[in-house]
Amino acid sequence: MFDQRLIEAATAVQAQFDAVLGALPDVPVVEAMAHATNGGKRLRGFLVLESARLHGVSAGAAIWPATGIEALHAYSLVHDDLPCMDDDDLRRGAPTVHVKWDEATAVLAGDALQTLAFEMIARPEAGSGDVRADLALSLAKASGAEGMVLGQALDIAAESADRPLALDEITALQRGKTGALIEWSATAGARMAQADLGPLQTYSRALGLAFQIADDVLDVTGDAATVGKATGKDADAGKATFVSLLGLDEAKRRADDLVTQACDALDVYQAEADVLRDAARFVVTRKK
Repeated sequence: MFDQRLIEAATAVQAQFDAVLGALPDVPVVEAMAHATNGGKRLRGFLVLESARLHGVSAGAAIWPATGIEALHAYSLVHDDLPCMDDDDLRRGAPTVHVKWDEATAVLAGDALQTLAFEMIARPEAGSGDVRADLALSLAKASGAEGMVLGQALDIAAESADRPLALDEITALQRGKTGALIEWSATAGARMAQADLGPLQTYSRALGLAFQIADDVLDVTGDAATVGKATGKDADAGKATFVSLLGLDEAKRRADDLVTQACDALDVYQAEADVLRDAARFVVTRKK
């Protein structure tokens, strides 16, 4: 069931991107936006759609924030891949935007994707004015200097620090860099239904950390052809990761414990949340 729902979510998000981007001018920056939003697991969009389904919110309303979060995530990857950041040539098995075009186009494409995310969330189809305001405000906080950008800034600072980060520091960093957008995605349905966020907040915080630990494991155990991006970069740079601090086996065990915590947080939804439970298990068994 989870595999099918993930495919359905990815297909729906791609169709929405095709429609939205297809209505924009036919210029290189829009081509770069389409390139940046093509492919990927669409896990964040899936979480929006699935949490909306769990709360009785229509797919027609939820597809707007689901596509919006994927646009914002794509912007973050485009900028993260730039030479001034991680300097990556490969993303999702394809050349990164600055490699396929140039750095200026990559910066502009990322900027446009970020603003497109908020445009889609603000669409009247996404819900009432109060709902859209809540989605936009919470996404701004999750993606900005209190969330993802803060995590990225801490990550950059760690590269030139005089000592490797400790485990609690890495955990705090990743709660922003990776976890904040995952939390927003998983709670979006509850926000749209104006329901209690608590269970999905607990679920998503454990899920986000498990996701990052799995990423660190893949950086050690995966290969670029399967993962779709360069591997081994953290070790080459001497960066502290969950694997370097805990060891490979303990990092995997920690991720498994977090998955259990995530699943337990969904007890209030009973069997209706089984697909979200499967999503938690997926993040620690994926190969890319």
